[in-house]
Amino acid sequence: MARYAMVIDTKKCVGCMDCVVACKTENNVPEGYNRDWIVQVTTGKYPDVHLEIQSQRCNHCDNTPCVSCCPTGASHVHDVGNVVLVDHDMCIGCKACVAACPYDARFIHPEGYADKCTFCIHRVEKGEDPACVSVCPTHCMHFGDLDDPESEVSKLLASRKYHTLLPEAGTKPRIFYLI
Repeated sequence: MARYAMVIDTKKCVGCMDCVVACKTENNVPEGYNRDWIVQVTTGKYPDVHLEIQSQRCNHCDNTPCVSCCPTGASHVHDVGNVVLVDHDMCIGCKACVAACPYDARFIHPEGYADKCTFCIHRVEKGEDPACVSVCPTHCMHFGDLDDPESEVSKLLASRKYHTLLPEAGTKPRIFYLI
């Protein structure tokens, strides 16, 4: 079974937000909400300052606090790629998963259910990349099977230094930022 992941090259990302627009368009995300977003992280102290632009979203973690706290089973791990999804029909909008996510990657859709990035699983199941990956003009975003050593994501992680967000949360996120 596959374990899908995303690798984002922070040396190539220019923060253009094409990924955000593509996601909103592909998934009919309502105005005022986002399934992904751009963050600029500045570290260091003058004159040794480093700026990293990150395209952030649900981290589709291996250890999923959002799934384990869901009282209805609406938040679940999908059979295809171990992608974390929400069954909108089962979700009661209690916000337990919103509170449990350390990445602030969920929101309550105006129709009353929890919503988030799905890695565009509807596209992936047809052999396509997620919308955000497919439109990136700098080709800084890569998607694939983390468990396949021949996949592009596995090769990138083997060849470059990288980090994840909030490793101390213990969620084992599957969004990796190349540095």
